[in-house]
Amino acid sequence: MKFRDYAILVSVIMIVIMMVIPLPPLLLDILIMINISLALTIILVAMNTQEPLQFSIFPTLLLLTTLFRLGLNVSTTRSILTNQTGGQVIETFGSFVVGGSAIIGILVFLILVIIQFLVITKGSERVAEVAARFTLDSMPGKQMSIDADLGAGMISDREAKTRREKVGQEADFYGAMDGASKFVKGDAIAGIIITIINIIGGLMIGVVVHGLPIGEAAQLFTLLSIGDGLVSQIPALLISTAMGIVVTRAVSDGNLGSDVTRQLFAYPKMLYVVAGTLMMLAVFTPISPLLIMPVAAVVAFSAFRMQKTLNAEEASEKDSDPGEKEAAGLKSPESVNDLLHVDAIEFEFGYGLIPIADKNQGGDLLDRVIMIRRQCAMELGIVVPVIRIRDNIQLQPNEYVIKIKGNRVARGDIMLDHYLAMSPGVDDENVYGIETVEPAFGMPALWVDEDMKEEAEMAGYAIVDPPSVVSTHLTEIIKRHAHELVGRQEVKSLIENIRDSSPAVVEELIPNLMSIGEVQKVLMKLLKEKVSIRNLLVVLETLADYAPQTKDVDLLTEYVRQALARQITRQYAPDNEALKVITAGASLEKKFADSVHRTEQGNYLSIDPESSQTIFQKITEQAGQLQQNGVQPILLTSPAIRIYMRQFVERFAPDLPVLSYNELEPEIEIQSVGVVNIP
Repeated sequence: MKFRDYAILVSVIMIVIMMVIPLPPLLLDILIMINISLALTIILVAMNTQEPLQFSIFPTLLLLTTLFRLGLNVSTTRSILTNQTGGQVIETFGSFVVGGSAIIGILVFLILVIIQFLVITKGSERVAEVAARFTLDSMPGKQMSIDADLGAGMISDREAKTRREKVGQEADFYGAMDGASKFVKGDAIAGIIITIINIIGGLMIGVVVHGLPIGEAAQLFTLLSIGDGLVSQIPALLISTAMGIVVTRAVSDGNLGSDVTRQLFAYPKMLYVVAGTLMMLAVFTPISPLLIMPVAAVVAFSAFRMQKTLNAEEASEKDSDPGEKEAAGLKSPESVNDLLHVDAIEFEFGYGLIPIADKNQGGDLLDRVIMIRRQCAMELGIVVPVIRIRDNIQLQPNEYVIKIKGNRVARGDIMLDHYLAMSPGVDDENVYGIETVEPAFGMPALWVDEDMKEEAEMAGYAIVDPPSVVSTHLTEIIKRHAHELVGRQEVKSLIENIRDSSPAVVEELIPNLMSIGEVQKVLMKLLKEKVSIRNLLVVLETLADYAPQTKDVDLLTEYVRQALARQITRQYAPDNEALKVITAGASLEKKFADSVHRTEQGNYLSIDPESSQTIFQKITEQAGQLQQNGVQPILLTSPAIRIYMRQFVERFAPDLPVLSYNELEPEIEIQSVGVVNIP
């Protein structure tokens, strides 16, 4: 702990101690001046904050200052009743400030209490209560707004986290202010009671204990009690005013002084009306013109000066060329640095597709993007980066493109006033429309209008609305390129998430056995073959088991795939049904095994072009037959050559799954519907 931390702790303890231990009048004078100085500091800070959260400690500070004043009240009461004095400050307030009159002192004290209790404190309490209620009610809407901005790419994950924290802090702050306002209310009531006790108790002690005449005792103790009440109520009034300023302040780009001068005097011409009104009072009322005319003249002169300044500012803004400002901005280092940033995922569309993204026109693309990110997190186990959505006038009106790290990877055309109809396999002559290709899977389809939609549905066509076409295409692109979206920073975040629940496996694996980059390569290879990494704990435990034996990333990936056998089996046979596969024959496996060359830099596959063409034709033929029967083709091979078979197949059929026997659960039934052999 630092010195200031100890100072705060000691100060709080001393406040409690001074309620018990008598203090000399000199020390009371010092503490009273500290109390007044603290109150002035608080109100000045409140006036210079731009938003309430900049003074978030205010509720706690309000409690501590209230406790400090009550502790002073106890100490001064003890000193007044015991020593017939409360110090020089109290005597000054009791004699000089109120003119030595007990009646005037009582009236002034009561007025201060009424102002604080009925006006400032009551109003501040109500404002804090309403602000707390509205802040809590608006939290869900603010959270949804943040999620929408995040999904649209308008803000980053860090900005979204900061804004969510701010929303929570606002709710906590106004809730605390609602409770803290009760301290001020109780302090005002306590001030009245303590002053009454001082007057009555002082009168009794002065007559009975000190033997003073009743008139002298009343005069002495009443003035001292009123002085004590004033020196405590004035700081309390300042702090109550500070509380009112804090809870009534809206978010602004300046402090209270700048906001008041800028907004109150924003219309200088209105001050001429004020000056004219004052002059009319001087003419038509008995008030002396010598009193009103100087004030009216000052107001009129101020209006003239402010109007002149305002005209000069407007002229300078007109003279400045916006093009020059923009050019100067583009030359700044900050602007150049912004140009270096490349978004991980971008979705650009022509101006004709603006309605699908504009909420005011009924577009729900932003909400769909949020659901896409959640779906990918559930299915792939990755956090998809923010998807940047923007319109691009260089595209055709109905065209959209999808970019991954600045490079276009897909495009499509949609018609907002039509529906995409996909044939069930047998075309119906009565269903006609604009021929097209479904962008996500490349299937032939038709754009049909509203009148043809019902007939297409009756004919068995699958009908999809344009926003669903876009969201489906975007989802498939993200899944296809998921391995490109997992960088070292993303992998580190995933590992840190695992570290919170299973620190042992992370500490064993990283950095002793593998680096973040090596783990990233394994995860990228899994995602490239559409294997989810959501069960990251199993992945890391498997790597920790086999990393001491080999540093070959390809081989480690195979071990991980085998550890995820249950997951891979359920991925291709979700209902535990029989798995129809194309089997790699013995001759094909021997060909691959003989074509693997092992070097110090790693293993690679080398097959002559003639054999490659033959293998390509046979696999394509078998896979095409299964696709025609509505079955997803799967190539099954032995564990030893699976990785090389995958490297070969992904050149011409990247979506064809290549599995090994060790990646399937023993109880799953395998039906070989085709065998690939070579001469």
